[in-house]
Amino acid sequence: MMAQALRLAERAAYTTKPNPMVGCVIAQGEEVVGEGWHQRKGGPHAEVFALQAAGERARGATAYVTLEPCAHTGNTGPCADALIAAGVAHVVAAMRDPFPQVNGAGFDKLRAAGIAVRHGLMEAQARHLNRGFLSRIERGRPWLRIKLATSIDGRTAMASGDSKWISGDAARGDVHRWRARSGAILTGSGTVLADDPHLTVRFDEPTEFVAPLRVVLDPGLATVTRGHVREGAAPTLYLHAADAKPPRDLSAQHAAVPMRDGKLDLDAVLKLLAEREINEVQVEAGATLAGAFLCAGLVDELLLYVAPVLLGERARPLFEGLCIDEMAQRLRLRIVETRRIGDDVRVLLQPDAAA
Repeated sequence: MMAQALRLAERAAYTTKPNPMVGCVIAQGEEVVGEGWHQRKGGPHAEVFALQAAGERARGATAYVTLEPCAHTGNTGPCADALIAAGVAHVVAAMRDPFPQVNGAGFDKLRAAGIAVRHGLMEAQARHLNRGFLSRIERGRPWLRIKLATSIDGRTAMASGDSKWISGDAARGDVHRWRARSGAILTGSGTVLADDPHLTVRFDEPTEFVAPLRVVLDPGLATVTRGHVREGAAPTLYLHAADAKPPRDLSAQHAAVPMRDGKLDLDAVLKLLAEREINEVQVEAGATLAGAFLCAGLVDELLLYVAPVLLGERARPLFEGLCIDEMAQRLRLRIVETRRIGDDVRVLLQPDAAA
């Protein structure tokens, strides 16, 4: 039941941000009588949809929900109240909701109404599903993922900067699915000048999604009058040094960020994005910025598309600035998943906290 609730929750990966993904299954014993998931911000929560589907059969049933039912009124009423009114007998939640207006209050309200409550079932899976939301609430910064396409000898572009295309069509299409679940796609001014990316989500078939914010780190605002990143309906935010002078006719969003060692303070960048309710940031940049995030200890996930090609020693590396001279200094990563995508292999990695 909980596994199904998690599958339901993930259906809205592109549309719920900045809210968490939540699924709910209501069952009478082994029989499912109602299902639902939170589909988009401002809309009904998962429990409401599941209760509507269950109708009178919700009375005396067990509700399996991937996140603690809310106890406050936001865009919708408290889900804890809806479960109480429907007469469910048990609530099994995957995890507690750390959002300050919930954080145990939903469980307390249910118990006070005589409903039996358990939580912790498949909690690790639930946390992984909402790792971006949890990062923003618990750490005050978004979950940061770096996306890179690489040859099997660890090169991302030729010495000239030419990188089109290392990966194949299938891998490039897959990237758009990861973009769609992100709250922001971040790059540097160097990538804008060299590659002129759009940084938008593009699907072959009609698919609903909330367009991620395009973020350009540009200390001197050298790119604000050029590039595809300014075009289209997706919003763009330029982050710059405090002494940079924005053009008077600049229509895009922009904000000043403190400097550290002559560069934008990356901790401050992520704090600012968290304040804008960004859960996940996908970095699509060159080796310098990717290496800077890695050196700063701010990388939560690496999304590598490994192509079966060799580019040679003169080609550009995955990361610059790591300054690793001894084996003891190596950065250990944990492979979360590997998957064949067309002719390429997608590898998802996370820093090994135990190393």
